[in-house]
Amino acid sequence: MNYATHCTVLFFATLIACSGPEPRADAYGNFEAIEVMVSAESPGRIMQFDAEEGTMLEKEAVVVVIDTMQLHLKRNQLRTGLATIHSKLNTLDAQIRALQVQLNNLKREQERINNLAEGGAATSKQQDDIDGQIAVMEAQIGAVKSQKATVYAERSALDIQILQVEDQLRKCSVRNPVEGMVLAKYKEAGEIAAPGQPLYKIAGMDKLILRAYISGKQLAAVKNGQQVKVQFDTESGMEAVSGRITWISPQAEFTPRIIQTREERVDLVYALKVLVPNDGRLKIGMPGEVIF
Repeated sequence: MNYATHCTVLFFATLIACSGPEPRADAYGNFEAIEVMVSAESPGRIMQFDAEEGTMLEKEAVVVVIDTMQLHLKRNQLRTGLATIHSKLNTLDAQIRALQVQLNNLKREQERINNLAEGGAATSKQQDDIDGQIAVMEAQIGAVKSQKATVYAERSALDIQILQVEDQLRKCSVRNPVEGMVLAKYKEAGEIAAPGQPLYKIAGMDKLILRAYISGKQLAAVKNGQQVKVQFDTESGMEAVSGRITWISPQAEFTPRIIQTREERVDLVYALKVLVPNDGRLKIGMPGEVIF
């Protein structure tokens, strides 16, 4: 080996020795998303379902439409009953006005009789008779007003029923609760939906959670809100992004089978969650590493 070759070998050996191995991860886990199960609130046949697995949906977008024919018919029936109630109220108001006119006439007659009685031209019986007629008329007006109060109560009940039907109509249009990707679809257009029955599952993909596990010895090195380094595999090698610890389990558990840590698999570990921004490279289920 000549002198030049010997120097070249020494240079690369020195370079490799200085570079050293990459830092070993402190925790391992898999990426997951915050999944939302979207269910039906009203029963009926699904008339429209604008979503497929893998579709990106905007928040508040109408995804599922359930048949509303029966609800529309019920609302029309209630509105007809409400119109009847208004007609009753108008009739009772007319009766009250007519009775009030008669009462005013009787009061004028009462005043005239009282004036005559003071001059001795009217008897006490006439006074008693007119007083009795006024009392009867006031009682009749009170009875009609009582009927009117009952009709008002009926109208309030119908108003509430109409609001309930309109609320059910709104629930027949299922709006997407969060922006994200459809992970699973459980129903198709034409099938029957039931209240509480899942229609599809969606998850936001702009931020994922790396659920990793650490040993009891590592607990002192982590805390909620701590910024950590998260590594994941790509075609060009390991990539790293910044993440933030959002949760640390208060209870220990046995290491899950799919997780490998620096400790033995039979050791107790603590789960933690790291919130990681996603630019599209991270997928649900991908493995990841955490460096504190």
